[in-house]
Amino acid sequence: LQKYGYTHLSAGDLLRDERKRPGSQYGELIENYIKEGEIVPVEITISLLKRAMDQTMAANSQKNKFLIDGFPRNEDNLQGWKKTMDGKADVSFVLFFDCDNEICVGRCLERGKSSGRSDDNRESLEKRIHTYLQSTKPIIDLYERMGKVRKVDASKSVDEVFEKVVQIFDKEG
Repeated sequence: LQKYGYTHLSAGDLLRDERKRPGSQYGELIENYIKEGEIVPVEITISLLKRAMDQTMAANSQKNKFLIDGFPRNEDNLQGWKKTMDGKADVSFVLFFDCDNEICVGRCLERGKSSGRSDDNRESLEKRIHTYLQSTKPIIDLYERMGKVRKVDASKSVDEVFEKVVQIFDKEG
């Protein structure tokens, strides 16, 4: 990723970090949304993403390419992004890791044995799949119609998935 000049920002990591930050006005709210497998209100997520992007560029003005992981997740996210970031940031492409639901659940349950994440349990995962199908898939479909989706079969091995991602970044720059 760094080889291509991108800074990785995970919407989920930013939310989880904010949830743990002492004195955060959003901490409890974020926890409740995450536990229920629901999508955190866009104003919170956008403000955390924008802050991280601004801090990165303030430290080094050359670092102006970002891979934003896990965002946008729904129509509200997309509209919030457009409202806040139109004219400030262009979406080059969407990297879509396509994977069977049961494989995803199995991997997350395995991760849950050591992750300490409150949402790595079957109940939360079922809710997250429902949320994905209802809210996120239509956003991917929208970007697909715009010709901006680069799809990776994520059911393959780590090495095979990585190789496909490298091919995409080699092509996209």
